[in-house]
Amino acid sequence: MTAVVEPPVARLAALPGVSTASRVAAQAERARAAGRVLPVVPALAGLLPSAGLRRGSTVAVHGGTSLLLALLAEATAAGSWAAVVGMPSLGLAAAAECGVDLARVALVPRPGVELPAVVAALLDGVDVVAVHADPVQAAVARRLSARARHRGAVLLAFGAWPGADVELSCRFSAWTGLSDGYGHLTARQAQVRVHGRGAAARPLSATLQLPGPAGAPLPLHSEAAPTGGVPPREATA
Repeated sequence: MTAVVEPPVARLAALPGVSTASRVAAQAERARAAGRVLPVVPALAGLLPSAGLRRGSTVAVHGGTSLLLALLAEATAAGSWAAVVGMPSLGLAAAAECGVDLARVALVPRPGVELPAVVAALLDGVDVVAVHADPVQAAVARRLSARARHRGAVLLAFGAWPGADVELSCRFSAWTGLSDGYGHLTARQAQVRVHGRGAAARPLSATLQLPGPAGAPLPLHSEAAPTGGVPPREATA
């Protein structure tokens, strides 16, 4: 009697928590078909023109990574797949505390000169692709934004991105939680401003706790920015 030996890939795929590339792509395709807008935390929903991350759009984030992680949190928690490209110093513990489901996040920390090709490939099978490219050539930015639009993915740029549909910037103030020189940092106040094209042409701003005491951002108050005002591109850590 001849013994049947399973291929190594089949044995690995049978292990709990292990997914093959084809399985991930199929799950992402089903999630993509489920809706045209990916959810975001309530504190940010009122700032975005579709109350979430509209598939096919390019969103540029300026400021600390807390805002980027806040945008990824609700989408991954709801079952969407995400990838982060070109951010080797991203804190995974901080991402988890912000509510990001790390089991649904792929990391490509140092893509080097292959960054455009890597991002293009990920946009074909992942719901949200966050990328840090500083600087990015305008022609490359247009090509990748067009691919996101065609594939129904969200391109989430950390930093300047020519032709972005929506731009979010944040300015941080002091942390809270310390008293008389001791204690634990619990929350940080930030002013988040949004502007863009089309439905996002009217600038909006909100003062949030980012992160809040439980990790997710919490609203303090919001307002429309002055007519004609353009949010500054903050570059605070």
